[in-house]
Amino acid sequence: AYVFGACAHAGQFRKSGEEYWNHPVEVANILTGLRLDDATIVTALLHDTVEDTGATLLKLREMFGDDVAELVDGVTKLTKLQLSSTETEQAENLRKLFFAMSRDVRVLLVKLADRLHNMRTLHVMRAEKRRRIATETLELYAPIAFRLGMYNMRVEYEDLAFHAIYPMRAKLIGQAVKKARGNRKEILTTIKTSLEHCLEEEGIEARVLGREKHLYSIYTKMKEQHKPFSDIMDVFGFRIIVD
Repeated sequence: AYVFGACAHAGQFRKSGEEYWNHPVEVANILTGLRLDDATIVTALLHDTVEDTGATLLKLREMFGDDVAELVDGVTKLTKLQLSSTETEQAENLRKLFFAMSRDVRVLLVKLADRLHNMRTLHVMRAEKRRRIATETLELYAPIAFRLGMYNMRVEYEDLAFHAIYPMRAKLIGQAVKKARGNRKEILTTIKTSLEHCLEEEGIEARVLGREKHLYSIYTKMKEQHKPFSDIMDVFGFRIIVD
């Protein structure tokens, strides 16, 4: 699949000037990180071949089997959907996306990874297009990732979109968090150890995860509660997972 995709995309370049082939490889990397199956990884490597190269669905079916051909076809159709980020059309967007998911959830997972890599390389776009893609990501893709339980992807979507739509606000909140954090690792470790000790004393088996709240969640809290950063206390979050 790697060799086939590299040959199919040979001579194509992205707006950043890098070879286009880097994009499918990065999408495959994201999905490998999620420990998905071979067919999904192969689909990630080939997801743009039918739309952007001379490769046909028939050729993919012949070389990689029905499963991969169906998935690539699903991703191609999903890419062609006219999705809108206006609130009035959200229900229609979700209907289209859930229809795609009902055929095979892996189609949607490839699309989510595709959007994530596009968000990571958004800086090469002109400002207007950057804001439009970031807004769509925030209103459409981040909630879907959240509903699928993909917390890390949702957080990265939100922070990347936040930096693209409100670069100055993101920068200022980032600086404020850095200043308020002190020795972050020390604080997180101390509280985590303390919680683990208390749970152990009570005979409760659990995993304790400590994290720093991401910038966009701090920003939305400030906005919703009409509070300055100095009044936002919960910069750190802890999750206790029991059996």
